[in-house]
Amino acid sequence: MTFKPLSTLAIAVAAIGALALPAHAGKTLDSIKARGQVICGVHTGLAGFSAADSNGKWAGIDVDVCRAVAAATLGDGEKVKYVPLVAQARFTALQSGEVDILSRNTTFTLTRDASLGLSQTAVVYYDGQGFMVPVKSKIKSAKQLKGQTVCVQSGTTTEKNLTDYSKANALNIKPVVFEKLDAVEGAYFSGRCIAYTTDASGLASVRNKSAKNPADHLILPELISKEPLGPMVRRGDDEWAAIVKWTVFGLLEAEENGVTAANVDELKANSKDPVVGRLLGSTEDTGKLLGLDKEWLARAVKATGNYGEIFERNVGPKSALQLPRGLNNLWNKGGIQYAPPIR
Repeated sequence: MTFKPLSTLAIAVAAIGALALPAHAGKTLDSIKARGQVICGVHTGLAGFSAADSNGKWAGIDVDVCRAVAAATLGDGEKVKYVPLVAQARFTALQSGEVDILSRNTTFTLTRDASLGLSQTAVVYYDGQGFMVPVKSKIKSAKQLKGQTVCVQSGTTTEKNLTDYSKANALNIKPVVFEKLDAVEGAYFSGRCIAYTTDASGLASVRNKSAKNPADHLILPELISKEPLGPMVRRGDDEWAAIVKWTVFGLLEAEENGVTAANVDELKANSKDPVVGRLLGSTEDTGKLLGLDKEWLARAVKATGNYGEIFERNVGPKSALQLPRGLNNLWNKGGIQYAPPIR
């Protein structure tokens, strides 16, 4: 028997057809639809990222990621159950199926991506580890911490980064390690440690929330690590991973193309921009490739605003944390936030 090779044209047609096939929903999305709720693992309380107010209402960048995903998949950004998790329990909670998504200021690393049975999705916040000291200590640089005590939380990349930095610079820093964040903060503010180390955004959050007078504490200029933070999902459900990833990318694409919570409906109805039409489902249906409907992203943006709106509301210069946009600005505005195109 002889076989004739497929022509180049036939192969191309087959490839295009395969790309255009609608996606199956995936087992995680099926479960979410059946219960009518996305279960989201978040921090126990980190202002600007995930924290509950006195009425139990959650807010923050990580919370908004879950709200956007819920709006995209269930049509309502409020259909989220938040599960507060300490650092040591966060991965187990995702692995066991206790939560559908871990959106908890978690750093992407090779070890976490390759050995936990979890998948990293998209970077929501580019951060770096820093140090906070009392102004009265007169310490101006991390290099002045030689032989000093530094408070740090266990079970985090922060602890290892501190050890590596100390060894690399012959500082002989003495870590004072605690399991719970409240204990770390309490030890620092009571004077048990001369410095407190964690992600720079976390330091700003702690200073704003817990210091009697935030001006009495200085975040040192050095960043000693790269900390790309973003949501994680269980490995083995590619459809769900794609939904979470492209929801984050969609919020970035929305900002880049001027789509906001306030104008999304008007643009969906009247915009002649082909990119905007594609994003909002008025001219093309990208949702079918994710197992969703064509207005998945329009709903996400309406629920939370675009990425820039989320950043400004929770941690930006006009928020309580007053963090600069910095690396988290769009790629065409001096930052490194760059979403693959939705097309």
